[in-house]
Amino acid sequence: MPSFEELLANDRLVWMGQNTTHLEPPAAVVEAIERCVAAREFQLYAPPPGFARLRELIVEDIGLPGADAWVTDGAVAALHRICAVLAPEASRLITSDPGWPWPGRFVGETGMPVVALPIYEAPSRRLTAEQIAAVIEPRSIIYLIDPLNPLGSLYPRDELAAIAELARDSDSWVIHDSTYRHFADGHTLVAELCPERTFTTYSFSKWLGLAGLRIGAVIAQPELLARVTRVPANPLGSSILAERAAIAGLEHRAPWLDRLRATNRRNLRAVEAVVADTGFGTVVVPDSQANFLSIDIAGTGLHSEEVCDRILEHDVFIRPGTYQSPAFGERFVKVSTSVPEAWADRFADAWRSLAGGAA
Repeated sequence: MPSFEELLANDRLVWMGQNTTHLEPPAAVVEAIERCVAAREFQLYAPPPGFARLRELIVEDIGLPGADAWVTDGAVAALHRICAVLAPEASRLITSDPGWPWPGRFVGETGMPVVALPIYEAPSRRLTAEQIAAVIEPRSIIYLIDPLNPLGSLYPRDELAAIAELARDSDSWVIHDSTYRHFADGHTLVAELCPERTFTTYSFSKWLGLAGLRIGAVIAQPELLARVTRVPANPLGSSILAERAAIAGLEHRAPWLDRLRATNRRNLRAVEAVVADTGFGTVVVPDSQANFLSIDIAGTGLHSEEVCDRILEHDVFIRPGTYQSPAFGERFVKVSTSVPEAWADRFADAWRSLAGGAA
């Protein structure tokens, strides 16, 4: 696999491996960026917690009245800050395999145990309250990605209610990573069920396509949020350019989300169709509730990294499961779908070529 910088230098590359959105952005977002540049606002610092208007819009968008938001340099910065603050008094971090590895790595640097529960072969393809109950200790951190990256499975409300009860009973915390909630057909927030113990992280990289601008947020009840913002990781504020773009996106989100979700659904169906037509692999979670899906390629005789290398020969970038799963990573690849329809069609052509060459 070429380096990331080499991939960026390939102007023919179709980016379908990072769950980022590559559709033409809303005109209002581009105009906000242009106004910000023309006014040379990039020479200024934004307020440390983020613009008040942006924080209000984030809380309104996610639907947590009474909560507050703190703007961060992408959702990953919010995750890092939460982990850094909770780690000295927490007992362990509970996460899933597959999952997103970085929170485990953040707390792992402190020596805290990380329990990655296997879910790839589970019928639900997600963590269950029963699994968590078997390993939870007082003052654990439960990290839930919902919908789940990299499989696309969604947590139902009753399962989240059971997990919230476990957190409350054990004085544990829940980090509810809601990065992909805008793509789901219905989504429950743990903060509705256990507001006093739940941090919700929020991203603009995926639904609005601002990945390179690095903007996200952590949302919680004010007294809980104060624990992680009392000494902020970035006391000079996040990118003022990104905040202006995010405000514009939230103010015009309804028509944009309609177009984004429709395109994403179309592309999910296209990827599912080519996998079914070729018989090369199987979709792990049909009808993914996110902007990606995973394809199990164990029956093809190829390692996931080899599949990605071969697809890259067609200038299509997808991700091997090894990035997100030590136990199961060689068995699947992940394909992002919030991209132009022509990109999904190019992926389909590359997949057919791969299937034919492997036959």
